[in-house]
Amino acid sequence: MLTIGDARLTLVDGGSFRLDGGAMHGVVPKTLWSKLVSCDAANRCRYSTRCLVIEVAGRRVLVETGNGDKFPPKLKDIYGIDHDRAIGAALGEVGLSPDDVDTVVMTHLHFDHSGGTTRRTASGGIEPVFRRARHVVQRREWEDATHPHERNRASYLPENIAPLGEAGLLQLADGEAEIAPGVRVIPTPGHTAGHQSVLIGQPGGPRALFLGDVAPTAVHVRLPWVMAYDLEPARTLETKRALFSRAVAEDWLVIWGHDPDHQAGRLTVDKDGGFVVRELVTV
Repeated sequence: MLTIGDARLTLVDGGSFRLDGGAMHGVVPKTLWSKLVSCDAANRCRYSTRCLVIEVAGRRVLVETGNGDKFPPKLKDIYGIDHDRAIGAALGEVGLSPDDVDTVVMTHLHFDHSGGTTRRTASGGIEPVFRRARHVVQRREWEDATHPHERNRASYLPENIAPLGEAGLLQLADGEAEIAPGVRVIPTPGHTAGHQSVLIGQPGGPRALFLGDVAPTAVHVRLPWVMAYDLEPARTLETKRALFSRAVAEDWLVIWGHDPDHQAGRLTVDKDGGFVVRELVTV
């Protein structure tokens, strides 16, 4: 647990999974990334699906909901998921339940960020987990997720998305917006066109940024390290450049959602002008 201004931050475990190491590191050759990240015999690296609880001004905001527990055996095998990790269980470990959450924010609607928003009922149907919460996503992200194409269809699973609209639980943002006192969503496009990150804290005071897939792990702080999964990789690079310049200038804490070993850190610029991690921090 960490305090940023008036907000209390707690990370919870949404479960782990595995993704192809080559795809996760884009144009960076394996001879470089394999010195920093290990992979299995199928070339898959293990990643976390970390979620963040923000408690501020009597409100509770949950950022991301993890993989959820609805994967069929075939997909569990593909993604190396050896558990059924529901976000409700993760919240229970810190003394909370889904009904304690006022707002759910997803950086984007890929399954590893939105899978915990819904669950299967005893009769085999699908229902929202957070029945009293607003679910905040960018309008562009919602449009893309509900009208997927061949390039992104495997990541946008209807069972994670459609029930939110049907239940009237959506709050669609058009750009930057405050969702709780001192908690703002800010557009950070590149991984998807409607990707957003979450900035916590007041101007002039301590601030923290939940990155989402702008930089999923600490090694992705390097500007050229952009995932092949990103729909607009050049745009990701420019988003990172602008975002990390602010993070260095204002000494933000940045929080990684997928790094299995490192939760958060502060950045600096090295002698060559590149962004690097200056300090690792445990939340």
